Amino acid sequence: MSHGARLLIFGIMALGMFMALLDIQIVAASLPEITSGLAAGADQGSWIQTSYLIAEIVMIPLSAILSQRFSTRWVFTASAAAFTLASVACGLAGSLESAVFFRAVQGFVGGAMIPTVFATGYALFEGPQRALIPAILGLTGTLAPVVGPSLGGYITDLLSWRWLFFINVVPGILITLLVPIYGKIDDPDPHALRGVDIVAVPLLALFLGGIIYVLEEGPRYDWFSDETNLRVAMLAFSSGALFFWRSLTHPRPVVNLSVFRSRAFSIGAMFQFIVGLGIFTPIYLVPQFLAEVRGFRSLDIGRAVAITGVAQLFGTPLAATLSQKMSARAMLAVGFPLFALSCWLCAQVTSEWGAVEFALPQAVRGFSLMFCIVPATNLCLGALPPSLLKAGSGLSNLMRNLGGALGIALANTLLNDRFRQHFLQLGEHLTPDREAVLAATGAVAERAAAAGLDPQAAMRVLAAAVTREARTLAFADCFVLLEALFLLGLLLLPLTPVVQPPPPGAAAEH
Repeated sequence: MSHGARLLIFGIMALGMFMALLDIQIVAASLPEITSGLAAGADQGSWIQTSYLIAEIVMIPLSAILSQRFSTRWVFTASAAAFTLASVACGLAGSLESAVFFRAVQGFVGGAMIPTVFATGYALFEGPQRALIPAILGLTGTLAPVVGPSLGGYITDLLSWRWLFFINVVPGILITLLVPIYGKIDDPDPHALRGVDIVAVPLLALFLGGIIYVLEEGPRYDWFSDETNLRVAMLAFSSGALFFWRSLTHPRPVVNLSVFRSRAFSIGAMFQFIVGLGIFTPIYLVPQFLAEVRGFRSLDIGRAVAITGVAQLFGTPLAATLSQKMSARAMLAVGFPLFALSCWLCAQVTSEWGAVEFALPQAVRGFSLMFCIVPATNLCLGALPPSLLKAGSGLSNLMRNLGGALGIALANTLLNDRFRQHFLQLGEHLTPDREAVLAATGAVAERAAAAGLDPQAAMRVLAAAVTREARTLAFADCFVLLEALFLLGLLLLPLTPVVQPPPPGAAAEH
């Protein structure tokens, strides 16, 4: 295959990856409008994101064995076509349940596109060009947070939230038509699925899906006091135990866990998990804060959060250049503290914060992300032999998306729990015998009476203020937890090995 043909197919597949990533970003800023349009509660809207991520997580490790059996070309083509159809179904959804179902379908079929692109890049290119793959794909992924929130806000404001999904139709059709023509990367192996442990697939789905379900629904139904939560937790635990047992003992596991024998991959996967927390959790938190506390519209939210993508765009070429001169350990030593700093800045949030106040924390976060993503990816894939690239790419992406799904679920849990605690703590100080409380409620009551309104409006205003401040403190707690996780991640640095550049000829061998 000529160099031009390799670039062309890599570019087409990168477009598919961009489409899958954009679908997360473009929805994030418009979640309040989507949940409202589907007559769902604000705390249920997170399922629109987490269902996508959970299903994507299940497919990502399966993409390796599927691409071996049917070839990369046809797996990617089928994924792009199904993703397009699922996008149309999401746009036509009439209830939260149907939207969540079709989002899960979207995530499942889209999950094959992301690791397939990484594995293809590492297979098609060698030497210094191969070292640039994480940065190039990172730059492609950067465009999603740059244009996604603002584009989503404009589309929702000018048309409706349903068009957030309909815009996938044209690029989806284009990819579906072009990949079969130009995408002959490898040959299918008719025997790839022979003897494969298919039983592990539903076990993996039950394990991951059960964990996220309990984290999402636990706060709403008092955790294991609810019989459904208890049963789902037990099912997830038993499914997970069986999945790992079968994957470690079966001669043909559906998910090749042998890549974890590589110390570089194992530590890189842990970094990927933390990076996933950092990528997806703030994307959920900041729009939720602006919608719930400040009452921003999706268009205003999109403008406010776009700064993250712009900063990431500026950080990408620098991270790409430094990745060829600095070790992964050194880059992570820069990226993780910078990300922790951005979380610390966000933890200073007050109920008056808007786009201006969030600009610096988001810029620092966006700039630092590529100094986390590039070295973590190189750690995972740079030391693997060509025969394990597809399995490693799938598991590397799985760890990052698993971190994102768990991060959103944990953030939702923490928001609910900490809100209740802060509301009770603030309420304890708002007793009628305190002079400040009497003065405040008296002033509001006088103004209400003068305007011919209900004097009891004073207490409603006070209750709304307490709710707003308690909610703000809960968001701050979430950012403090993220900051702590990234600082704890630095403890892995002394264990991080030095990964040499991939050997020449590995692509041909693969």
